[in-house]
Amino acid sequence: MPDLSREFLTTRELAELLHIKERKVYDLASAGEVPCSRVTGKLLFPRREIEAWLARHSSGGDAAAPRPQPAKVVLGSQDPLLSWALGASGADLATLAEGSLDGLARFAAGEGVATGLHIYAPEADSWNVAAVRPRFELEPVALVEFAWRERGLIVAAGNEGDFETVAALPGLRVVPRQEATGSQALLRHMLRRAGVDPDRIDWMEAARTESELGIAILEGKADVGFGLRTIASQLRLGFVPLVRERFDLLVDRRSWFEPPLQQLFEFFRSDSFRARARELGGYDISGLGTVHFNGA
Repeated sequence: MPDLSREFLTTRELAELLHIKERKVYDLASAGEVPCSRVTGKLLFPRREIEAWLARHSSGGDAAAPRPQPAKVVLGSQDPLLSWALGASGADLATLAEGSLDGLARFAAGEGVATGLHIYAPEADSWNVAAVRPRFELEPVALVEFAWRERGLIVAAGNEGDFETVAALPGLRVVPRQEATGSQALLRHMLRRAGVDPDRIDWMEAARTESELGIAILEGKADVGFGLRTIASQLRLGFVPLVRERFDLLVDRRSWFEPPLQQLFEFFRSDSFRARARELGGYDISGLGTVHFNGA
């Protein structure tokens, strides 16, 4: 599991680093002048981006420095359909899937041409845009829809009746995802909204992929996990739907015109891709390619 204390700064830590008051940090974040994410109402400051921001604004730095040339890597959240497409398309792209928040930080540092996101903003009741806009408003990037997915509680087959909401989780063995993932952030938001104390849950070892989460339920290592319908279907497990979430790809616009991304998005339009989405289940790809945000 990533050590978030090393990858992200809190408001207090950034204030101490900059030798300013916390109130000033909030002002900078609100004005979009400092890289930040708002996840379930809490401000987080990616350490890599803060270091780059400080370098650009230091003496002799160029405040208008361009984004670095990105590596041919797709970052961010792991998705079964996307993972399959990356291999089946033959696009010359590697992957590093460590979660939505991790992907945003790495993408800003030029470590990838695209990053997968499913970050919910409760205050706006929206997906991904609120996390992207503050730090990329003046960058040559685009937020492109990939699919809507069904997410809920994955349980042993036949046990669906014991679970209606996350209020059923206290006292049970729950397999989480890494803290830098959009799904874990969303689960913690839903627990707070339901008045559930996360400390009353028996958290198991974090699963690094959706498949690992499902296998932990299948093997009896946990009672329940917050995962995708497609995983429950593949493993013949029970599924209790709770939310539809939008999974987007944040792409570097310069890289968009290079062969790897062109080949991948061309494959998204193929019959084989659409057939695979139907086979996996739990996906709505009718809006694939819709642009939800464009940086300057």
